[in-house]
Amino acid sequence: MLTILGFVMIATFLVLIMMKKVSPIAALVLIPALFCVLVGKGAHLGDYVIAGIGDLAPTAAMLMFAIVYFGVMIDVGLFDPIVRGILKFAKADPVRIVVGTAVLAAIVSLDGDGSTTFMITVSAMYPLYKRLKMSLVVMTGVAATANGVMNTLPWGGPTARAATALKLDASDIFVPMIPALAVGLVFVLVLAYVLGRRERKRLGYLSLDDVTETVTETADEKVLVAAGGGNGKAATGGGDHAAPSFENEEGETFAGLDPNRATLRPKLYWFNALLTVTLLTAMIMEWLPIPVLFMLGAALALSVNYPHMPDQKTRIGAHAENVLNVSGMVFAAAVFTGVLQGTGMVDHMAKWVVGGIPDWMGPHMALVTGVLSIPFTYFMSNDGFYFGILPVLSEAGAAHGVSSLEIARASLVGQPLHMSSPLVPAVYVLVGMAKVEFGDHTKFTVKWAALTALVVLGAGFLFGIL
Repeated sequence: MLTILGFVMIATFLVLIMMKKVSPIAALVLIPALFCVLVGKGAHLGDYVIAGIGDLAPTAAMLMFAIVYFGVMIDVGLFDPIVRGILKFAKADPVRIVVGTAVLAAIVSLDGDGSTTFMITVSAMYPLYKRLKMSLVVMTGVAATANGVMNTLPWGGPTARAATALKLDASDIFVPMIPALAVGLVFVLVLAYVLGRRERKRLGYLSLDDVTETVTETADEKVLVAAGGGNGKAATGGGDHAAPSFENEEGETFAGLDPNRATLRPKLYWFNALLTVTLLTAMIMEWLPIPVLFMLGAALALSVNYPHMPDQKTRIGAHAENVLNVSGMVFAAAVFTGVLQGTGMVDHMAKWVVGGIPDWMGPHMALVTGVLSIPFTYFMSNDGFYFGILPVLSEAGAAHGVSSLEIARASLVGQPLHMSSPLVPAVYVLVGMAKVEFGDHTKFTVKWAALTALVVLGAGFLFGIL
């Protein structure tokens, strides 16, 4: 019964948000609460939620201070050179813009944190998509899928979890997978090219060299349609209040990364660059817990770049909307995960799936693990999959002569889809900053991300890695 209810609860959640019948926050809270009552454990709902919040509190703290830190770094101009380079390459060609989105997301993903990747990518590309009326779900889908492939880096999380769960060395898992993951990344670039071609066909090719700025004036408003090699940032609460704002034809306001904005700190550029490199190094070397590192980094960045209290309050206020949206979503997700785990639904679902594997598939457990990792890492947290299900799959494989290393490598296959899971806090940063409905993002991205995962799986077998 718990198995059926677990799957029904997940399906209900996904259907409702994709149909836009309820907001993600409300769905994450109300649906699991209802199902907790249905399984007869309503009296323990408080305990499950508190346990879930306790598990996700460090993640919420990390995201809150990471948003402030990287928001400040965007304000002071640290990423302007990267943004200018990508936008100079992209120009006004939809193909180049979508491919540039994938490249930028992949490069920034080297820090191992999805939230920072999405903040930087969306801040850079959002205004260009809006000005050219390109599909924003193309941007979020490509960014999430590229980040999902790169999320397999040893410091990204899944590889470390697999190594811990199966008592293996992370490098033994990751290094042999590099060729297959490289194929997956190339596939994402090809996908970006194809989606860009589709956008170009829909919109046509626009040259910003011919028309740098077109302004249409009416009695009540100015409509700006411009770009021309500049760089841009979404007006999502993280923008510069001093930067000029414009309205597009739909009446939506957005602001660019004005090269003359008041928040720039060019004299502190190398300090900010060194601080960011040090912070990322500390994350990789695990000198301190990541939430603590971002707390220290955000405090130091604010104090040095904006020594006056009113300026600090203004910068914090500028990013408060993103902080509140994301942290609220994380704590709402804690209800969902807390009920799934507390009621035992996750355990029953895992045992049902593993128990349904026929004996003749035993020698092919690496393939089974790779296939199962795609839906399982989408419907549950990485912790739940790697610490709850992976050991069971590994034992089943060992009984048929399949090494735990092969099982561990295969378990990484599902990460391209995992990064669009409703249980991943970073995805709410992505859709929130891009002003995209989560349901729209899900409907567009799931098929492409799942296909990317299958490409990685196929390349793993082709290269003899799995």
